[in-house]
Amino acid sequence: MRGPAGSNRAAWGQPKGVIRHTGGHLVALNWTMKNVYNVDPGDVFWAASDVGWVVGHSYICYAPLVHGNTTIVFEGKPVGTPDAGTFWRVISEHGVKSFFTAPTAFRAVKREDPKGEFIKKYDLGCLKQVYLAGERADPDTIVWTQEKLGVPVIDHWWQTELGYPAVANPVGIELLETKLGSPAVPMPGYDMKIFDEAGQPLPPGQLGAIVAKLPLPPGTLPTLWNAEERFRKSYLNTFPGYYETGDAGYMDEDGYLYIMARTDDVINVAGHRLSTGGMEEVLASHPDVAECAVIGVTDELKGQLPLGFICLNKGADRDAKEVVAECIKLVRDKIGPVAAFKTAVVVDRLPKTRSGKILRATMVSIADGKDYKLPATIDDPAILDEIREALGTVGYAR
Repeated sequence: MRGPAGSNRAAWGQPKGVIRHTGGHLVALNWTMKNVYNVDPGDVFWAASDVGWVVGHSYICYAPLVHGNTTIVFEGKPVGTPDAGTFWRVISEHGVKSFFTAPTAFRAVKREDPKGEFIKKYDLGCLKQVYLAGERADPDTIVWTQEKLGVPVIDHWWQTELGYPAVANPVGIELLETKLGSPAVPMPGYDMKIFDEAGQPLPPGQLGAIVAKLPLPPGTLPTLWNAEERFRKSYLNTFPGYYETGDAGYMDEDGYLYIMARTDDVINVAGHRLSTGGMEEVLASHPDVAECAVIGVTDELKGQLPLGFICLNKGADRDAKEVVAECIKLVRDKIGPVAAFKTAVVVDRLPKTRSGKILRATMVSIADGKDYKLPATIDDPAILDEIREALGTVGYAR
């Protein structure tokens, strides 16, 4: 799930109003518990999410209970409640077999405990697989988690509107080859395509809009509550006959899908369409970088230019300017001069929703000097002042 997907389609603080058919939703959720999450009735399943988000009501409440699984309701954060070993303590104490959280949670743990010392304090023999969703899972986070936990780390993708995994690795049927950066393949009922702006299919490897051929499978949204016109405008009108996911990515020759960014986060640099997610992937590979975000800021000459935000690992005592210079060179070497990645700033933390989504659109508004509404879901509003101050050091936040 990248989301809450389509979060730009409703005003801040206004629910989207997704409707769900009860029967179809329960059938789909029940199917995923074994086939995607690889748990049998009686096993313990833990989705570390907020009950208010789609992950919460789908996989803290409905799915495990209808499938006969013990489900865990957890209140707290991956660090500071009381330490970076909170996840491992809960998993060990309750015998969790499958654990589902967001990549941002593991990035927070990795930043506090880069060597995984807290993991060694607990018996995690019960844990068989970990699932990541909610935002792009950068390869560096997946590799770190796999190395420290010694179990498969499964990236998968879905949306509030879809209600359950649409692109995943069906571990309970067969563990397919895992490819870093890809949540694997479409699940039954989903015929996914990559389209250009004119609605034409793109060949493997080319970045475009991710769409799903209609009709959508059971359990997905049939419409929005009292908003049929908004439903059609938001999801159906752009590509007739297809559901518009609002995400951008590409497929490889094997049919593996790579979700790179929200379509809003694909920036246009001097006529070149570039994925901010691809740049974030490169930045995250730097050994001193704990977390990062890349946004596109307005530029009179090139239309947009990428701007990076970097959070350093705890204990990293390197000069921030040195790390920034190395990161800029890394992007130039990996992606090329076409990215025009020349500016980055080190910050202590990134503005996020309470479920861990980075508020990139708000950061863009601050950088471009535009008015914005304080997101109702923001975890800590004070972070926006920190971002504004950091942007001022590199000539933005006008």
